[in-house]
Amino acid sequence: MNITLKVSKNTQEKMIEYFQDKKRPKTPPYAVFQADEADTVVTLYESGKVVFQGISADIDAAMWKQMEQNLNPGKKVEEKKAGEKKKDKKETFVDPKIYHSSSIGSDEVGTGDYFGPIVVTASFVAKENIPFLEELGVKDSKKMSDEQIMEIVPKIIQKIPYQSMILNNHEYNEKYSEDINMNKIKAILHNKVLLKMTKQNVNYEYIIVDEFAKSYIYFNYLRKVPEVVRNITFLTKGEDKSLAVACASLISRYIFIKEFDKLSQSLGISLPKGAGVKVDEVGRQIVEKYGFEKLKEVAKLNFKNTEKIKNQKDPS
Repeated sequence: MNITLKVSKNTQEKMIEYFQDKKRPKTPPYAVFQADEADTVVTLYESGKVVFQGISADIDAAMWKQMEQNLNPGKKVEEKKAGEKKKDKKETFVDPKIYHSSSIGSDEVGTGDYFGPIVVTASFVAKENIPFLEELGVKDSKKMSDEQIMEIVPKIIQKIPYQSMILNNHEYNEKYSEDINMNKIKAILHNKVLLKMTKQNVNYEYIIVDEFAKSYIYFNYLRKVPEVVRNITFLTKGEDKSLAVACASLISRYIFIKEFDKLSQSLGISLPKGAGVKVDEVGRQIVEKYGFEKLKEVAKLNFKNTEKIKNQKDPS
């Protein structure tokens, strides 16, 4: 895997500091450094371009992308994957038959955040409520600020039926294993909220899940589950193609933000979202204040951040 980011000067400085002890002795032409990060080779060029190569390139690139966004709010991060062409926005096809239908949609948040729970929501949007949601400006939660979400979601939940489930970190760490990975956990949670939603006797035409796994893999995850919702339409970028999925995304994010803030308050530490370098720094603060066992309650221990927190040396 090969991923390229363009980062600002302040992020470059953070990278130079972070990779100080991981640099390779030889540097490619026009590069500031080349370093090894577990299964990833990271090369920072003088132009500000950073290339991540290796098995876990997507994870490491995501961490530094988050850092760039934290240090430079509002600035769009340029990102390119090897062999990936720039997509024209017109390529995203929205099927009007699905978009204008009465549908149940489900989506989740929190799976890319080291701290905080996973929240999965299924919502039902009747076709007569579509104009109301369009007037509110409903769209994918990733495209809206937390402030916008906190303002808009209370208006949504007054009209739109929904079912949500929160999987806290302690439960997540108990469930996660070689046999139960993140996607299997997500599939089980999606199935639970969809079951609850379908049992509310809503008159739906479609059930739409924002696709995170191919349908045969999704149902394979659920092969031991006694009751499974099966008449599902899986859509990539489902939040752009179905207002039911978009509402589920927003409601999940709304709940996640509230739970995340409660977690920060209980620790007396402002927790960062995502899984970037700042997360490692705060993870160390938590360990120093409460001990390593506390991470089992507030973090997803299978993330690479856990090993980095363990291996961080006390600067004093």
